Amino acid sequence: MGLKGITVNTAAEAEAHIYAEDDAAIYQSILGMDAVADIGQQCKATVISNNKIRVSDGVVVVGGHVARIPYGEYEDCEIANGQTGKNRNDLIVARFETTGSGGVDKMTCKVYQGTAGSTAADPSITQDNIYQNGKVREFPLYRVRIEGLNIVAVDQLFTVLPSMATMQEDMTPSTETLKSGVRLQRMGKLRILNLVDTSSAADGTIVNLAVGDRPANYVFAPAIVRGQTYPDFFISVTPASMGTGKVGLFRGANVQMQYDGYICSQIAWLVD
Repeated sequence: MGLKGITVNTAAEAEAHIYAEDDAAIYQSILGMDAVADIGQQCKATVISNNKIRVSDGVVVVGGHVARIPYGEYEDCEIANGQTGKNRNDLIVARFETTGSGGVDKMTCKVYQGTAGSTAADPSITQDNIYQNGKVREFPLYRVRIEGLNIVAVDQLFTVLPSMATMQEDMTPSTETLKSGVRLQRMGKLRILNLVDTSSAADGTIVNLAVGDRPANYVFAPAIVRGQTYPDFFISVTPASMGTGKVGLFRGANVQMQYDGYICSQIAWLVD
């Protein structure tokens, strides 16, 4: 067929030629992934009983095809009984299936029951490439962990796709002065710390970062300290897992340094 016009008008008597897969291809090219959209309760899961998980309102995209649980409604997912002394993982998926191009499509929530045993494992699902004429694609929403007769946890497996408004807000840069000579720039997940003519305490601490500004791993950058002859000063930023968010001045083999004069550096990292 070659090039197919989508946003074009055709004569009233012309045969219908725009199908769901045409729109899905557009959405997939824009979104690039299966996702739950940032609207409503974002398909939040609630444990109703050991045999029922309730999925609240939201919008889900599978292979570019869109479905929703309307506001005020929900989808109840039935979970089979557990077995005493055994563990099991069940998966709740959003399932798209089609008979083919221009055919009949269906989108549903489905529960896949895992195999009970001493160690739980996720059951298999189908993830065809719908754009390439696949027939079934399943997007995992939740893992239901069952130990014995009880549901002990429900793990969210999807990424919430931020709206354009949220992305614009996240990408708008802001700057905060943490103390004299220390300025922190924020832009989305990026953090840039500028140190100009600042000082460190006896344990090397320059500042402690707020929880939302701490990196996942240690971050280092060289530092200049006026009047010092040591060539190996550096700045270290402590990761979130260590609890303090300390930005400190060090030298050599992690020797903490106190300095009341001119410390200069710039260091950048990403937050989770």
